[in-house]
Amino acid sequence: MGSTHEVTNQVPPSAGHDPIAGDAALAEACLRHADEATLHSLADLGRLAGSEQAQEWGRVANENPPKLRTHDRYGHRIDEVEFHPYWHELMRTAVENGLAGAPWAALSAHPTAPTQSAHPAAPTQFADPTAPTRFPHAHVRRAVGYVGWTQNEMGHACPITMTYAAVPALRRTPELAARYEPGLTATAYQFGLTEPSAKRGLIAGMGMTEKQGGSDVRANTTRAVAEPDESYRLTGHKWFTSAPMSDLFLVLAQLEEGVSCFAVPRVLPDGSRNVFHVQRLKDKLGDRSNASSEVEFDGTVGWLVGEPGRGVPAIIEMVNMTRLDCVLGSAATVRAALTQAIHHARHRRAFGALLVDQPLMQNVLADLAVESEAATALAIRLAAAVDSGESAFLRLAGAAAKFWVCKRAPGVVAEAMEVLGGNGYVEDSGLPRLYRQSPLNSIWEGSGNVIALDVLRAMGRSSDTLAAVSAEIELARGADERFDDAVKRLHAELGDAEGLPFRARRIAGLLALCLQGSLLLRYAPTAVADAFCASRLGERGGAALGMLPAGAAAGTIVDRASIAAV
Repeated sequence: MGSTHEVTNQVPPSAGHDPIAGDAALAEACLRHADEATLHSLADLGRLAGSEQAQEWGRVANENPPKLRTHDRYGHRIDEVEFHPYWHELMRTAVENGLAGAPWAALSAHPTAPTQSAHPAAPTQFADPTAPTRFPHAHVRRAVGYVGWTQNEMGHACPITMTYAAVPALRRTPELAARYEPGLTATAYQFGLTEPSAKRGLIAGMGMTEKQGGSDVRANTTRAVAEPDESYRLTGHKWFTSAPMSDLFLVLAQLEEGVSCFAVPRVLPDGSRNVFHVQRLKDKLGDRSNASSEVEFDGTVGWLVGEPGRGVPAIIEMVNMTRLDCVLGSAATVRAALTQAIHHARHRRAFGALLVDQPLMQNVLADLAVESEAATALAIRLAAAVDSGESAFLRLAGAAAKFWVCKRAPGVVAEAMEVLGGNGYVEDSGLPRLYRQSPLNSIWEGSGNVIALDVLRAMGRSSDTLAAVSAEIELARGADERFDDAVKRLHAELGDAEGLPFRARRIAGLLALCLQGSLLLRYAPTAVADAFCASRLGERGGAALGMLPAGAAAGTIVDRASIAAV
């Protein structure tokens, strides 16, 4: 190259870090809600997650989206979707490390002894890949691994999440759970349409949404008709069915008794393919590595999950778990953007100094770090509630967290992109992909209004939910006046019965903020908790990022948020 093209002041690649053990907030949350053995069991996954190879898997999988093959060369209907090999590497790694259905398996007191995988770049595998992983804090372990691993690529997290979430719903019908749960909880990934009992591991999906209803699933028109052999035949059209190459789907359809839930496999017990006509793949803003499809059912075979007419409560079992992963996924997206921003600022110079040493940039980075730590702390607390069986807490806190953490993600990613300036706006940086991905979790399963109203519904149907969340919040009462004032405002909002639906977003957001504040005041360093209370719990809470007050220990916060190298 000519002398005019000397490359200086460019940031080196960020590969070679551990987004699990190297993230102080995530690692501490794991130790708080689990133990050292749990964190140690994720060591290989963390090293792989921060590697150049894993980053390349995510990039290439998104640049080569799945392709629909409706027919084979002879004209036979096959309804198959082809994925890039790197998609399968992402899926295999997630499943084999227990991030799918494995936590629902029966737990033992000690982890299964791991053996090294034959794949040279793979993390630790378990001795029998068809056997479930066994950890006493299985859901926390999975959540921590999920946050660390999906920072590379979020699209494949969709089928991983649905596989995790399908198990508790299937348990409403023990014979179906007995048929499918061993495959759903296995730590083996086996792609391809094969009769489920012949596979080492299964992936699950769901089909709720229809054109005319969206989140209003009671408006669904897909119908089911009972057959003499206790199966049902489904006829209708599903507007969004993600990961159509999954082995099993939970699907809503109408019976005379009302909306009901059905287990619909791609391949029937006799080995024949079920009717599952994939009409097209959606052309989406983000999530491009994952196939989202429209599916036509025409006499499609399914089996009833739960009771007739009780499909919404049955699918809610699944939705509550996917809601947890929406929070985990948004926390991961925020963390990935923060990591990029800090890495850039530590290596880029402007106006005679490194960006990270400049006061206003420190303010921005510290504010992003506070947001990330608050999201992470709440997300792992929700996972701990699954381990401990705190269903009342999870029902309300999960809804509030889904509203707030997911809603905040796009703004955080946008601010991180600004740290990189024009470099952040080009695809090579990875931030445009994060930005396109960031709104998804807020939209999926129920957009902001639906979730905010569900917060009210969760409080209205049972006094236990509000009592459980209030008890968690109260654990930090007296630690900070700004926090105490926010809790008083929350109680005032809840005590005013006038126009609750109109104020539902305000209530949901304040509830989530009080939960985050309680967790940070009890567990985070003083610098982080103080900055959170000063910037989020006052009357100006929710203002633009990078507006921490004078006196905030920005440098300390940024240092804490810097990911340690491996």
